[in-house]
Amino acid sequence: MKFGVVVFPGSNCDDDAHYAIGGVLHQPVEFLWHRTEDLGGCDAIILPGGFAYGDYLRTGALARFSPVMKSVEKFARRGGLVLGICNGFQILCEAGLLPGALIRNTGLRFLCQQVHVRVESVRTPFTLAASRGQILKMPIAHIGGSYFCDESTLADLERHDQIIFRYTTPDGRDDAAGNPNGSLANIAGLCNRERNVMGLMPHPERAVETALGSADGLVIFRSMVESLVQRIAVPA
Repeated sequence: MKFGVVVFPGSNCDDDAHYAIGGVLHQPVEFLWHRTEDLGGCDAIILPGGFAYGDYLRTGALARFSPVMKSVEKFARRGGLVLGICNGFQILCEAGLLPGALIRNTGLRFLCQQVHVRVESVRTPFTLAASRGQILKMPIAHIGGSYFCDESTLADLERHDQIIFRYTTPDGRDDAAGNPNGSLANIAGLCNRERNVMGLMPHPERAVETALGSADGLVIFRSMVESLVQRIAVPA
């Protein structure tokens, strides 16, 4: 199996994602420049955090038209695993691969802090190694991370079990104290209906070693590895 980490002009978490996969989990991984349309036979794609194209116009709006995204969209439509972290989540929403949008934080301030999220579903390739209800500690670093969608879309997300992570307090309570950016329904991450594309605002790649304050983010990457192993063992 092989992972690909897309690098846009302005990405700043690409090395962290590469290290999480290659340096910690010791899995093959390579960088994919935004101008390429060749995904190099990768089995999973990560869109990392940062400020792609300087976040000009709107977060993720320009990156969505990068040549590499044409291939990422085709890859996702064929069932390939795609994970968008922070800016990557914003790009996936702009590309229409995930519903809804990420808007400015409540308070209109950049937030860089540790948060807690609760695993709402383990029925994805990104959370199958987690436990439902598990509380994960990971950092955020964004100014446009408040998730929003209309009532109909929210109802669909609930109905189809697409809300994968919710912001909570450290003890798992769903209240405003645990929601740093004002996200609708405390949503921190979600997947598409086919469950092969997921985006989240917290940074799991910055929580892969205890020296970083938490290694909870590893459960997401380990889930992806385990899912790919299962796919190889039982080809579609």
